[in-house]
Amino acid sequence: MSQATDQEALGRRGFVIGAAATAAGAALAGPLAGTARAAAFGWSDDGTHYVVDTGANLVFKVRKSNGDLASLVHRGTEYQGYGGMNSHIESGLGSSTVTIRQSGSTILVSVAYGTLRHYYAARSGENNIYVWTNKADTSVSATRFILRVRAGLFLNDAPDSYTYAPTTIEASDVFRKSDGQTRSKHFSKLRVMDYDYVGWSANGVGLWIVRSNHEKASGGPFYRSLLRHQSADGGGLYEILYYGQNQTEEQRFGLQGPYVIAFTDGGAPSSSLFPGTLTTPWADALGIAGYVGAGGRGRVAGVGITGRDAAYPYTVGLANSAAQYWGSARSSDGFFSLSGVLPGMYTLTVFKGELAVYTTSVSVTAGGTTTLNSIAIPSSNDPSRATAIWRINDWNGTPGGFKNADLMTYAHPSDVRAASWTGNVVIGSGTETSAFPCYLWKDVNSGILVYFRLTAAQAAAAHTLRIGVTTAYANGRPQVVVNDRWTSAIPSPPTQPNTRSLTNGSYRGNNHTFTYSVPASAWLTDTSQYNGLRINVVSGSGTTSYLSAGTAIDAIDLLS
Repeated sequence: MSQATDQEALGRRGFVIGAAATAAGAALAGPLAGTARAAAFGWSDDGTHYVVDTGANLVFKVRKSNGDLASLVHRGTEYQGYGGMNSHIESGLGSSTVTIRQSGSTILVSVAYGTLRHYYAARSGENNIYVWTNKADTSVSATRFILRVRAGLFLNDAPDSYTYAPTTIEASDVFRKSDGQTRSKHFSKLRVMDYDYVGWSANGVGLWIVRSNHEKASGGPFYRSLLRHQSADGGGLYEILYYGQNQTEEQRFGLQGPYVIAFTDGGAPSSSLFPGTLTTPWADALGIAGYVGAGGRGRVAGVGITGRDAAYPYTVGLANSAAQYWGSARSSDGFFSLSGVLPGMYTLTVFKGELAVYTTSVSVTAGGTTTLNSIAIPSSNDPSRATAIWRINDWNGTPGGFKNADLMTYAHPSDVRAASWTGNVVIGSGTETSAFPCYLWKDVNSGILVYFRLTAAQAAAAHTLRIGVTTAYANGRPQVVVNDRWTSAIPSPPTQPNTRSLTNGSYRGNNHTFTYSVPASAWLTDTSQYNGLRINVVSGSGTTSYLSAGTAIDAIDLLS
């Protein structure tokens, strides 16, 4: 729909187009409209902004020229702004058509910028701002909404936040503090499925962004992206619309939201605002571009999943080129239910931890429920089911359990808290997994050795060696050498994201298993001696140190 067509449609619905129609807007709003006085739900026009009073403890301003959120006053305190900047999509949209409409107990501010549509909604008596963003194509750069918060109101240096530090150690976005700890906006720590909101609380006030369901975002349930930051001149809270770092999927387009800017009395935001819980039937008739109400959505339910490993959580995901959804399978029987799904054909994937172990196709219809009979995960789909002579870690699609694995989701590999990235491993020591580094780099710890003994019968036979990886940087992949007697071919690189990953807090790429057929001639026949497996990282790409070619490890085993 063109901008002119949008304006005509909005006008027919009673929207006000531009700043010149303020009087008409007030008339449409009726007796509830008014100035931004306390506890008076309504809106006014100060010439530069639309001023919205929620009738609770929140008054906010939207700049009429570009749709920026220019003021955020809660209980008389201004929270918006640092460094002279407003809150907005990306770094600001530029000249836009901004309109306002009041419909009963809802006020909607609409922003049109090229093909992009952006919305702020207020509800009478609530300290919340409901936000939607519809990015239709790549013509507008819109990857995030950032809520910029004034300095001095909240203090936070948690692992899932970052503080600008005096020393830059990588690009212009990874920093080292004086104590040797590292910070970056990329070090989010949490996967999307791990959080419902981000924010701060201090002095009896909480300020939060409650995320949307991310149905039009990309990367799936295990993706990590920007959450928040803190610096001397203020802080920022993010809702990510599309994030390119270590991204495994193409960008999706369409309406995202609502995500909610929420003030509280210091506690967490209400769970009624959480993704999957929030219902907005009051928004059904507001004319939001791309909006699909509950009646236009469907549900997928599975009666159970068999063949699960009780040691791991299982997640069920739906994805196609237009949308993505996910939910947890019940630990007792694997039951799952995914609701609020847009109609279409989807690939359903069952994940053990973060490792895909089952896929099928499902069709979702508006207003309908697609019920699946019990899903049986074939033994061959779970690499942990294979009998192994030895195994380092278990197959679950993550490097969890390996040395430095947890730290790497919120720190740079050079962080002072990281254990040494070098050191060899002995099978049977009891520390095989905790001593093995989660990441291997061509320029840092390539050539790590794994020592192990074989029985006479085992040494007389060929075996399959498997190395599972979760992502790779600069096409880094393992080439192996056994006892300096046998060297594998250099494997082809699997498809992986083409951005930084291992140094910006993310191991989540495309899981891949490398297999090597090791001949019997490679083994030592003296059973009292240790065989040596050397794992080298090879690639023709990358630079040096932690930006040399590298890969993240899921599991390593030698099959019997």
